[in-house]
Amino acid sequence: MPEAYIVDAIRTPVGRRKGGFSEIHPADMGAHVIAAVVERTGVDPNAIDDVIVGCLDNIGSQAGNIGRTAALAAGLPEAVPGVTIDRQCGSSQQAVHFAAQAVMSGTNDLIIAGGIQNMTQYTILCAFAAGEHYGLGRTDPWTGSEKWAARYGTDVLSQFAGAEGIADKWNITREEMEQFALTSHQRALDAQKNGHFDREILAYDTITADEGPRADTSLEKLAGLKELAPGGKLTAGVSSQISDGAAALLVASEAAVKAHGLKPRARIHHMSVMGADPVLMLTAPIPATKRALERTGLSVDDIDLFECNEAFACVPMAWEKELGIPHEKVNVNGGAIAIGHPVGASGARIMTTLLHELERTGGRYGLQTMCEGGGVANVTILERL
Repeated sequence: MPEAYIVDAIRTPVGRRKGGFSEIHPADMGAHVIAAVVERTGVDPNAIDDVIVGCLDNIGSQAGNIGRTAALAAGLPEAVPGVTIDRQCGSSQQAVHFAAQAVMSGTNDLIIAGGIQNMTQYTILCAFAAGEHYGLGRTDPWTGSEKWAARYGTDVLSQFAGAEGIADKWNITREEMEQFALTSHQRALDAQKNGHFDREILAYDTITADEGPRADTSLEKLAGLKELAPGGKLTAGVSSQISDGAAALLVASEAAVKAHGLKPRARIHHMSVMGADPVLMLTAPIPATKRALERTGLSVDDIDLFECNEAFACVPMAWEKELGIPHEKVNVNGGAIAIGHPVGASGARIMTTLLHELERTGGRYGLQTMCEGGGVANVTILERL
């Protein structure tokens, strides 16, 4: 079977809500990393077949096919197309999958795949709110459908309720989640201090580092936070941060690697996507990872590094428990609780971090997965070259 290679991967710093990126046009954020990938690899821009960008809540300046807008803002030739996709939090991971599938099918040879999200300007689920404003629907996602309600016995769905359900089902306490969150911040701060992000981050003007990690976080401060729901376990401290950011990767065929004199950094060893219970919503990484390992013949021991998105602390915690994955191999440079979760860009951000950490540590295989709205999860396994 033809191979798909990652030639380069780069990201902006991840900005806090109302932070450094709060007034930056989302297309300019994307253009920043798209142009950098072209410049760093030296690839002929005219040879790029497509630009595939993940982004959700496509309203305002994130509407109108921001993948195309960002490509043009990056200075790519007008002949290079662009497209925007929405698989919720997995949008940019799926963008890489679509790029790899196009390359492996022989349809394309060079594709830039990535993601863009400015959550300061467009808060999560704001597209639903816009629909309600214009009389086009309710603000609650995936609800209001009579057929949906008939199938699942409910008309109200919530990622917060799903996360609470996961914490209850896997007997995860608030205190355990707070320790997980503290570790996420500590790991991210250590990674910043030791320069682990230096090669993957492209500064944007004066924004040079991730703004999310908090040096003043402590178990005492986390314990003092108010629950998101009365009687619940979740707080803002054990949840992913609202963030802004962008990331881009160059995916190439073997023919393109030879024709353009490129040096691939990783091979996409496996890619898949799987659905699960949409009411509990955030559990799909468990069966999706299990199936990916079965299909590849790899075991947990064969994987050197794991990335499981920290939408809420209980999501990777339940995933680790169910699959027997040691926490010391998971999100080793911190996750979305500390770094942030610019939803449409997170998949590409995580993949960029995973690739660079495999290179830094000399690991061979890295597995990435994340929960996604509607009860879906993508899985990618990279092989470092």
